[in-house]
Amino acid sequence: MRDYFTAAREFDYASAASSTLAGDLDALNACVECCDRHAQPGRVALLWEGRNGERAEWTFAALKDAASRFANLLQARGVGPGDCVSGMLPRTPELLITILGTWRAGAVYQPLFTAFGPKAIEHRVRSAGSKLVVTDLANRAKFDEVADAPPVLTVGDDFQTELERQPEHFEAVMRKASDPFLLMFTSGTTGLAKPLAVPLKAIVAFVSYMREAVDLRAEDRFWNLADPGWAYGLYYAVTGPLAMGHATLFYEGGFSVESTCRIIRDYGISNLAGSPTAYRLLLAGKGEVEAAIKGQLRAVSSAGEPLTPEVIRWFAEGLGCVIHDHYGQTELGMVLCNHHALQHPVRLGAAGFAMPGHRVVVLDEQQRELAVGQPGILALDMPRSPLFWFPGYQGLETRAFVGDYYLSGDTVELNADGSISFVGRADDVITTSGYRVGPFDVESALIEHPAVIEAAVVGKPDPERTELVKAFVVLHAGHAADAELAEGLQQYVRQRLSAHAYPREIEFVAELPKTPSGKIQRFLLRNQEIAKTQEAAAH
Repeated sequence: MRDYFTAAREFDYASAASSTLAGDLDALNACVECCDRHAQPGRVALLWEGRNGERAEWTFAALKDAASRFANLLQARGVGPGDCVSGMLPRTPELLITILGTWRAGAVYQPLFTAFGPKAIEHRVRSAGSKLVVTDLANRAKFDEVADAPPVLTVGDDFQTELERQPEHFEAVMRKASDPFLLMFTSGTTGLAKPLAVPLKAIVAFVSYMREAVDLRAEDRFWNLADPGWAYGLYYAVTGPLAMGHATLFYEGGFSVESTCRIIRDYGISNLAGSPTAYRLLLAGKGEVEAAIKGQLRAVSSAGEPLTPEVIRWFAEGLGCVIHDHYGQTELGMVLCNHHALQHPVRLGAAGFAMPGHRVVVLDEQQRELAVGQPGILALDMPRSPLFWFPGYQGLETRAFVGDYYLSGDTVELNADGSISFVGRADDVITTSGYRVGPFDVESALIEHPAVIEAAVVGKPDPERTELVKAFVVLHAGHAADAELAEGLQQYVRQRLSAHAYPREIEFVAELPKTPSGKIQRFLLRNQEIAKTQEAAAH
């Protein structure tokens, strides 16, 4: 195992790029990097299991053929290089064909999580300027409620037939390293989700994470539990492993302790990635889990929020494997990790050390770098971080860029050994079951209900989900603040926005706390919920 400090000190971008990419920085195509270059006979790219137990294996060669046909289909529909294609599909082979085919055509893939409702969809496809949406029969009706929706291609029983009608060859369109291949949206506190384009050069950073932090080896069977509708799944269940020529696994069914254990056992999973929420649920069923998979996992990676010491200890003692914390953002990918493949001290509760190729620092409010033990804002020193790829929010001012630094908005603390510990979020974004939820999105959906005047949404501490989405609602006169209306508001938001973002608790109030300028002071409501939780725990 290599020494972390040596790897960080000796990192060379040119060497990293040449060892990662088949193309060069002036001529890249993500489908070539993630598919064509690995299309040797019999080399498996995807292991898939459907909701009803159906199974299939797709080779890189088969995906290359399907992606070529899909690229021809896109071209026939007027989609060209730089255009955006939105995909709203479950974890199926058709999802991977859509992604790879979009890339092959030189176009940009924009993910839509399948739980999104029409409001969340409309904002994203409008902001992206999507030329086409690809979805399935289960989600097709949502687009009937999207104003000025782009053309929709529905994956049904004849999807494969339609692909087979297309020519079997499509020459991959080469793009520059600075050109986008993904368009992501990240939740914020003061507005709707913000678009950010991910350039092709980010593939180098994604593979670096897979190698150094995840320690993905040729002999591993790898499974990332994250949905490709989100950054961690799209970056590290699709792009990263496939760019390495490694098979990934898609399980279309929902999460359960039983199904997770069965898949780990049946597919011989040795390297696992996911969120702390999933790992806490496994811990809750530890007797069943230990009996099913103890000794099978070699390396487990966690992202989304900090792991609790109890989970870390149980993985080591109950399952006989190491689980490590990793930290990142949609804007950054993973940049702070306890690395499985690099030797360094591991401090319980610390997010870890900067990924080689990044310089992570702790700043005060005047952007001065802080010493050990002083909490401040986690920041990236951009000129000294050759793997930093974030170009800023598309069409919007990026206030996170201050001088040479990108400010993450998260509060951290530098430890004496050089590792960094996560303290908390400086913003109001809610982390619930591994998902990041912007309160503004939920508030906007609530305010559209005819009974609601105002709403404020915060995260309430919760031992299973990290936080629950809680809404404080001010009603118009004539509406009863009762359980029936609360349930109606929950369902309204769930249908309009998404299944993970609706408020699980609603409290009706006469007014909301505000600043003199009229801004809602969410932190007062959040602190109130923290105090209530602590008081309840004390009793």
